[in-house]
Amino acid sequence: MALGSTFDLSGKRVWVAGHRGMVGSAIVRRLEREGVAEILTTPRREVDLLDQTAVHAWVAGAKPDAAFIAAARVGGIHANDAYPAEFLYQNLMIGSNCINAAHQADVKKLLFLGSSCIYPKFAEQPISETSLLTGPLEPTNQWYAVAKIAGIKLCQAYRKQYGRDFISAMPTNLYGPGDNYHRENSHVIPATIRKVHEAKEAGADSFEIWGTGSAMREFMHVDDCADALVHIMQNYSDAAHINVGTGEDVTIEQMARTVAEVVGFKGRLTKDTTKPDGTPRKLMDVSKLRAMGWSPRYELKTGLQEAYRWFLAHRDSLRES
Repeated sequence: MALGSTFDLSGKRVWVAGHRGMVGSAIVRRLEREGVAEILTTPRREVDLLDQTAVHAWVAGAKPDAAFIAAARVGGIHANDAYPAEFLYQNLMIGSNCINAAHQADVKKLLFLGSSCIYPKFAEQPISETSLLTGPLEPTNQWYAVAKIAGIKLCQAYRKQYGRDFISAMPTNLYGPGDNYHRENSHVIPATIRKVHEAKEAGADSFEIWGTGSAMREFMHVDDCADALVHIMQNYSDAAHINVGTGEDVTIEQMARTVAEVVGFKGRLTKDTTKPDGTPRKLMDVSKLRAMGWSPRYELKTGLQEAYRWFLAHRDSLRES
């Protein structure tokens, strides 16, 4: 396939690495509507993505036509800061093994997922694709960021040296079905959903958020992200990565109040202003994605309603985590 042309997924064998994660499972759901010949997955018990030999052998045998590399070790600020070696080593190995194996097996198109948190800590807002590597990283997640940047650069290297149609996308903050609700390692939306739900169950008269609540964040439903990634796979071919987001943001307080409304919690919202707000704002410039004719489907409240339904359906297994 010539670089720059469209890529039809129908009838293709498509590998989704990381299919059990929130993003990977959403990609699988989206591909099931696309008419692909087969969705290929690599369960951890069968293929350890940290094992180069195992990954190369599996990809050589499976012969995928296309690949979405959504596998990664992920976590919140606490996990990134507490386990720097694991976050750097494991994500370097996963990205390198998957991308190189795809090259060796002549996979026709590959999309590697980065993350908006790998942009410089003080990037100009909204954050454009050209902001990457223009300033210092956020110290608490620099280990994860370096590994993801390496994956993006590896795709560019195979593209430059071998003409591979390997591309990268940079999703914003995601939430939705399959999210992580761990008490210490979850991100802000699942953490808030769990906190508000437990406050309601306990009959509490309030719940608390960190900081002033004025920090602004962009949130994207994971099924919107998966839809955008499929659109990008089909219609985008360039060395530069492409941002994936909604292009809209809200304050943490607005998000928390919307969660309370969705959960049906009638109590007060309080603020622990001794805790940090973090970066004042983090919004993606999604003009390239919008110019490709794609736009999100979920409003924040609608997306949070779906996320809360998923949480309720799975809360028994999450209760002690």
